[in-house]
Amino acid sequence: MALKAGTVKSKPPQSGFLLLMLIMLSMLAGCASQPSAVDALDVSATPWATVVAAGGPAPQWTHQQFPGKRASQYRYARVDGRDAVRVQSSSSISMLRQVLRVEPGDLGRLRFSWKVPTLITSADMKDRDVEDSPVRVVLAFEGDRSKFSARDAMLSELAHALTGEPLPYATLMYVWCNETAAGTVLNGNRTGRIRKLVLESGGAKLNQWLDYERDIRADFEKAYGEPPGALVAIGIMTDTDNTRSAATAWYGPVRHIGVKRAP
Repeated sequence: MALKAGTVKSKPPQSGFLLLMLIMLSMLAGCASQPSAVDALDVSATPWATVVAAGGPAPQWTHQQFPGKRASQYRYARVDGRDAVRVQSSSSISMLRQVLRVEPGDLGRLRFSWKVPTLITSADMKDRDVEDSPVRVVLAFEGDRSKFSARDAMLSELAHALTGEPLPYATLMYVWCNETAAGTVLNGNRTGRIRKLVLESGGAKLNQWLDYERDIRADFEKAYGEPPGALVAIGIMTDTDNTRSAATAWYGPVRHIGVKRAP
């Protein structure tokens, strides 16, 4: 959303570069920020999160918070006959995250849904200072970090020094934008190691459940122009910390659907 000439944009209270590092680190196991026990227990033991596959229970979902930032609230709910997670964000940011490992040959598809009652009117995902989103589904991947730019290599080295884990090679986000057309890929405003694929734009589909089944490999290749590495984490995130606004959203279960093998 464009600002009028002469308008002074307020800066977020915490360095955007540091917050980027924290968000990307949160997609890895062993990162420094601690999960909230109350929210994790509220969600992880519910039908929304509890899935038993052929190989056993799915990895647990945990609520990941960022130092210096107010956390959004993630709670299990039944909405319109569906199992859901209700997220309430008020000048806040945090992520519900599942750490896993899916090798490139097994990526398959990702099935998820969301329901958004209102957009964040002052948000613009092309503007680093107001790039909040009412909904995000976030995927983190491994890859060849020797391809990093000097800036991204420095960021990864700093992350490794602080936490013992490097940054994800690549992060792909499915998002809802106010104006940017659906199907657009947006590069991260602070690093090319984040790409955002716009699934919805504008308010025509507000206040209804929208269901998706995405081809992970195809979407990654569209965003990055190369084959994906292993998928190492999945997250959902509603954030309003940059715009200092409020938003509510519901997420249906997020399910990885593996590649079917011939018997």
